[in-house]
Amino acid sequence: MILTTTNSIEGFKIVEYKGIVTGTSSELKTKFSFKTEKNMTIIEDLMNEAKEQAFQKMQTNAQHLNANAVVGISVDIETVGGSYFFVSVTGTAVHVA
Repeated sequence: MILTTTNSIEGFKIVEYKGIVTGTSSELKTKFSFKTEKNMTIIEDLMNEAKEQAFQKMQTNAQHLNANAVVGISVDIETVGGSYFFVSVTGTAVHVA
């Protein structure tokens, strides 16, 4: 499946718009470190994991609509208290030829 933040895919023609699809995920930071560098690595890993899960959910939702691509993807990352991370991805499921 093609995933892109752009509204079109070079070399492909959108032949059908299937609908808006989303994927969400959240992660809780349970490991704490007083070393700033280690803390940043933990946070980066959590955010990457949450983002990957959100993208997988969005892709699954697009497959349920028989789409073979998602265009116009936007990613939103929120945090609460620096220990709970929410990731939401939204795009338009399409069929391209």
